[in-house]
Amino acid sequence: MEPDKEKTASEYAEALSRCRRVYEAKLGDYGPSWRIMRPEAITDQLFIKAKRIRTLQTSGVSAVGEGIVPEFMAIVNYGIIGIIQLRLGYADTKDIICERALELYDGIADEARRLMEAKNQDYGEAWRSMRVLSFDDLILTKIERTKEIEDHKGVTTVSEGIDANYFDIINYAIFALIKLGDEKRDTTSA
Repeated sequence: MEPDKEKTASEYAEALSRCRRVYEAKLGDYGPSWRIMRPEAITDQLFIKAKRIRTLQTSGVSAVGEGIVPEFMAIVNYGIIGIIQLRLGYADTKDIICERALELYDGIADEARRLMEAKNQDYGEAWRSMRVLSFDDLILTKIERTKEIEDHKGVTTVSEGIDANYFDIINYAIFALIKLGDEKRDTTSA
């Protein structure tokens, strides 16, 4: 593997691992209660998180004392949950055990990683030159596209489906987490 790709693979794995730890901890608290969420509700939850990031980026003020890193982590996790829900359908109760919820998470996360590697090959690590605010804007755009597709009952003419948008959202959020980690390291080493 080339040096940049090795670095990306390592950073991606670390960011995803942090997201998974939060997901697993929340499973411990609530179980897979998200199984009752319909895909549209997950899209709205993603919107809330991305909108909060934009508000924090533009205002610089957090009334609840949390920054944008937990929000990007939540976007990763809700994106994975969204794909699970698309594939399994929603339920009226928690119909899976926590271990199964973790297996499903890991499977989707692996698909997202493979997609990132393929696209990163084609785009030549272009994301490294992007600003964090661009990732949030791209996520918001993908959410708006997803809402339109949902409003059209999933029917598209030439566009990718909802799952493709969720996968892109996951990967943009992970790139943002990597960039935010780089920024933090740059300011602490200065």
